[in-house]
Amino acid sequence: MSRMESDSIGTLQIPEDAYYGVQSLRAKNNFPITGRLMDPIFIQNLARIKRAAAITNRDCGCLRPQVAQAIIDACDELIAGDAALMAGFIVDAIQGGAGTSANMNANEVIANRAGELLGGRKGAYDKVHPNDHVNMAQSTNDVIPTAGKLTVLDLLEPLLRELAALAEAMGEKARQFDHILKMGRTQLEDAVPMRLGQSFQAYRSVICRDIRRLEGVRQDMYTVNLGGTAIGTAINVDPGYLANIVPNLARLTGRPLGQAQDLFDATEHLDGFVAASAAVKTCAVDLSKICNDLRLLSSGPKTGFGEITLPAMQNGSSIMPGKVNPVIPEVVSQVAFNIVGNDTAIAMAAEGGQMELNPWEPVVFYNLFESITTLTGAVHTLTENCVRGITANEDRCRELLNASVGISTALCPYIGYKKAAEIAKTSLKTGISVRELVLREGLLDEDKLNEILDPYALTAPTKAPLAVGV
Repeated sequence: MSRMESDSIGTLQIPEDAYYGVQSLRAKNNFPITGRLMDPIFIQNLARIKRAAAITNRDCGCLRPQVAQAIIDACDELIAGDAALMAGFIVDAIQGGAGTSANMNANEVIANRAGELLGGRKGAYDKVHPNDHVNMAQSTNDVIPTAGKLTVLDLLEPLLRELAALAEAMGEKARQFDHILKMGRTQLEDAVPMRLGQSFQAYRSVICRDIRRLEGVRQDMYTVNLGGTAIGTAINVDPGYLANIVPNLARLTGRPLGQAQDLFDATEHLDGFVAASAAVKTCAVDLSKICNDLRLLSSGPKTGFGEITLPAMQNGSSIMPGKVNPVIPEVVSQVAFNIVGNDTAIAMAAEGGQMELNPWEPVVFYNLFESITTLTGAVHTLTENCVRGITANEDRCRELLNASVGISTALCPYIGYKKAAEIAKTSLKTGISVRELVLREGLLDEDKLNEILDPYALTAPTKAPLAVGV
C-alpha cells in the first residue's frame, strides 16, 4: 500500500505507513553515498530545535496552540527515541543542499506524527504542514548548524569522561612505577636515566592538556545562529520569535546557548567546527604518540626493550605460535590516522564555502561526529584493556640502565664534556662500564663517583657544580 505525495519537482509514491514524505524519499534516491544514515543524536537535536520553535511561535501568537502542542508531543516522542519515528529518517548522512534534506526529513516526520495526534492521516498535511508549521520561522541554514553544534556538545561529554579516566589510570601507573629506574631515550638512542613513573606522568600531563583544549571547544558550540533563517536577515521571523528562540532552546537543552551577535557571520563561517576538529585531532595525535611509546617499551618481549608488559588481549598471528601483538595501541593509532584525514576534509569544507552560506556542513558533521565517536571508543579500550593492566619489568629496566653509557652525561660538570665523551666511547668499544673506566683512570674517587652516578638522584633537578676549569 502506498500514498501519493508531490513537491515542486513532481510526484512520488510513499509507503502508506511511512512517517517520511516526498522530499525525504527524493533525497534518499538522490544521495546513495555512504550507506550510513544521520547520527541519531543529531536527529534528536533537530527535534529539540523544532520543539523550541513550536513553543516560541505559539507564545508569540504565530502558531495555533493546538498545532503547537501536537508538534511538541511529536518531538517529545522523537527525542525519547521512538523506534517508528526514528525509522522515518532515511536520508544519507552526506547529502547535497546544505542539509535541506535532513531538515525536511525532520519536518515531514514530525508533521506526519503531529497530524496523526490531531486525528489526521499521514501525507495529508492538512492539520500540520512540514513547512508552514513545523519549519515556521526557520531555515535549513540556521537549523542544521545549530543541530550540529548541539550534537558536538553531546558527543564531547562521553569523550571527556573517557579521557578523565585515562588520565587517572596514567596517574596511577606513574605512582606505581615511580621507584623504577630506566634509561631515557632521545631519537631512540640512550640518553640519561629517568624513572618509569616519570614517563607515565608525562602521558597524564598531555592528556590533561587535551582535556582542557576540548573543554574550550564548548564555548564556540554555545553560540548559535538560530533565528537568522536563510542568510542572517531573519526573514519571515516574528520579533518575539527572534528574541526568544535561543533562550527557549537553552532551557530545553540545559546548555548556556547564546544567539550570535552577527547572524551573517554565524551562518556563513564554520570556523567553530574547524577548531573543534583540530582539538580532537590534536588529542588523537597525542594518544597515538603515547601508543607508539607503549609498543616500543613493550617490544620483544625477549629481543626488544621489554621494559613493560602490556595485557595480552588476543593471539597475534595465524602462523607464529605464542605471538601476542599490542593490538590496543595499534587500534588507537588507526583511529588517529582516520581522524587526521577527517580533519583535512573538515578544513577543506570550511574553506570551500561561498558568500552567505557554507553548503558543505553535511560532510563536516559526518567526519566530525565520526572523529569524536571513534576517539571515545579508542580512549575507552586504551584505558580498560591496556593501561590499567600494564606491568613493569623492573629487572629489565635495571639491566638496560646498567649497560648504558648514558650516565656519562652526569660526569660532564666534573671531568668535562670531552673526557666524558672519551669514556663513553671506550665503554661502548670495550664493554667496560663507565664506572670502572673512571675509577681506572683515577678521574674521581669512588665515594664521589657513587654520589654522581646515583641513578635516582639523576632523575630530578640538582644543583650543578661549577664548570670544569672555572
